[in-house]
Amino acid sequence: MTDVTIQRAASGKRAGKKPKGVTLQRVTAADGQKVTVRAVDAHSPTFGEDFLYVFTKNVEAARQENKRLFGSADGVKKPA
Repeated sequence: MTDVTIQRAASGKRAGKKPKGVTLQRVTAADGQKVTVRAVDAHSPTFGEDFLYVFTKNVEAARQENKRLFGSADGVKKPA
């Protein structure tokens, strides 16, 4: 069996400003609401950073929507 070495980076990267490999487009959904669509260029040399940015923005939007609907960013609270 081989030894596994786990290393932790000194500081993790966070999504900052929009990377150049990400494109934004505002479209109208079937129900008439405006929706922002973020697309990642799969051949971008900064694909990892681009993907992290889009993922972070999607999680942020989902948490905001949960907070609006349920009063908690984590969704419906379990009954005590």
